[in-house]
Amino acid sequence: MMKEIIVNKKYHEKKLNKVILEELPNVNYPTFCKLLRKKDIKVNGKRINKDISIYENDRIEVYLPKELEDIQRNLDIVYEDENILVINKPVNIEVTGKNSLTEIIHKQYTNCEFKPQPCHRIDRNTTGLVIFAKNEEALEILLKKFKEHEIEKHYLALVYGIPNKKEKRLEAYLFKDNKKSQVYISDTFKKGYQKIITKYTVLEKRKDNTALLDVEIETGRTHQIRAHLAHIGYPIIGDGKYGKNEINKQFGKKYQMLCSYKLKFHFQSESGILTYLKEKEIKLKNINM
Repeated sequence: MMKEIIVNKKYHEKKLNKVILEELPNVNYPTFCKLLRKKDIKVNGKRINKDISIYENDRIEVYLPKELEDIQRNLDIVYEDENILVINKPVNIEVTGKNSLTEIIHKQYTNCEFKPQPCHRIDRNTTGLVIFAKNEEALEILLKKFKEHEIEKHYLALVYGIPNKKEKRLEAYLFKDNKKSQVYISDTFKKGYQKIITKYTVLEKRKDNTALLDVEIETGRTHQIRAHLAHIGYPIIGDGKYGKNEINKQFGKKYQMLCSYKLKFHFQSESGILTYLKEKEIKLKNINM
């Protein structure tokens, strides 16, 4: 899909990245760099591979990859009522921030007094269910329910290796290195580490030495599932950060095979206008892993 931008006065003598990042939803800086490398950007009819200065009335053509085209065309709404919105988030997009799923939703809900707000997050390259609140009261309730672990979050994970036990509840400690955008797992407590609890159930054992797991997290730490499973020797296939490159290449996967596929509103306390959701389960079907 090609997107055209005619540069207006406010971008005169600005850098190309500023124009594209502000004018095109879903294009973040890494994607912009990729577009440059592939020469998928034209300025005044000429393909470019550098972040050049732009001038008023310049004509920019951006050829977006199919994955971004699909995100722009459709929001995959799994469930919606007057209080909540549940979206099936695709790969290669953040939940919050610039050019995020939240920004796309805000552009499609422009006439609402309260623009839907996410109640939790999943990683950029993890797919699946994300809940958005459609009013302030629902947001407050859902944030509290997540904090008190009254909403069950289940993931499907395709891992390399087959666990010996069908079910297991794992406890460990996680340290987040913000500078490296990476986390580390320890079986024993260390200063700066936070406790994590990850449960898994083996759903399917495959002949290619892989296993499909249902994973439930009692604590929602950054990269928890990916790092914790890798720590015990079962890396998620396609995970470029905590997995193994040779395995990812063997299976031809560029993104982690991890999907937030089931949410259950297991309310134990007062839930106000969301009482009707108690024990409701929202689940994705036909997931290809």
